[in-house]
Amino acid sequence: MLEIQPNCWSEHDELKTVVVCSPTTLDVPDQRTADYVGWERPVQQEKAHENHEAMIKAMENEGVQVIDYSHYLKGEHADLNPNLINRVFVRDLACVYGNTVIPGDAGATMRAPEYLHSHELFKEWFDEDVFQITANNEMKALENGDVFVLDNDTVFINTGLRTSIESLEAIQKWIFKAGFSEIGVIDLPRKGETMHLDMNCNVAGPDLLVAKSYMRLFPVQIVTEKGYTYSMTGDFLQRHGFEVLWTDNVKHTVADINFLNLNPETLLVSTKINKKILHEHPKLKNKKIIEVDVNELEKGGGGIRCMTLPMERR
Repeated sequence: MLEIQPNCWSEHDELKTVVVCSPTTLDVPDQRTADYVGWERPVQQEKAHENHEAMIKAMENEGVQVIDYSHYLKGEHADLNPNLINRVFVRDLACVYGNTVIPGDAGATMRAPEYLHSHELFKEWFDEDVFQITANNEMKALENGDVFVLDNDTVFINTGLRTSIESLEAIQKWIFKAGFSEIGVIDLPRKGETMHLDMNCNVAGPDLLVAKSYMRLFPVQIVTEKGYTYSMTGDFLQRHGFEVLWTDNVKHTVADINFLNLNPETLLVSTKINKKILHEHPKLKNKKIIEVDVNELEKGGGGIRCMTLPMERR
């Protein structure tokens, strides 16, 4: 059992431990193949591995413990896993709610093996009271790119293309049991470019959230153990201490939105991020920005946040 003590009560506290998975050993050789598998463009696995190693090094240089779960697979799981082209996008596999790890459930059958492989490992790594493996028994689909742990009371979840409302209804009791009192539920357009919540908005620090401007038009259902009510997205986020930077400067959804907080003052971002976003708000101008080239990986349709699963933030 690895020495990991899951602890995530926000998206911005100092990242101590993160789980990743190295890219597939297969190329996606041409645009036609990329279209078939839902990727933006062809990908050369050799370049993808170079990008991934650079991302890991950038996190380790900031004192983050990085764990590649593929190194711990055995038997038939170890044989199959390198061939799974989406395995690098580990964020979707589970989420740490406070001190509880709740598994996700694949919203596309192509990704189902990754969930099985990682969850079997998590059963070895964590005690039963920490990893709630049975929490996904009633799920239809829940990919954790749709989940933000806003603070120690509140979770923000999108029920969209890859996460069903039925799954959220099944899992909400586990979220409350983990110590949260409120779940904000938004239902965003079911499109490839809006596949997950973290392709539409992202926490950029203790009191700032960056979001595509259209989101201000959407209501949020606020669910508690006593019932539910509604609020507009901006009002919901502001009530939890977040000023919202509504931006129309998103040129490439993954590069511009899918960054990672390493600590309250530091963001790990793609070299392709639209720099205009970083100058739109005074609180962003003062951030330490660490850029890393993940261009080849982003062609698969996910970014830095998608490729990292925080286990410990303190």
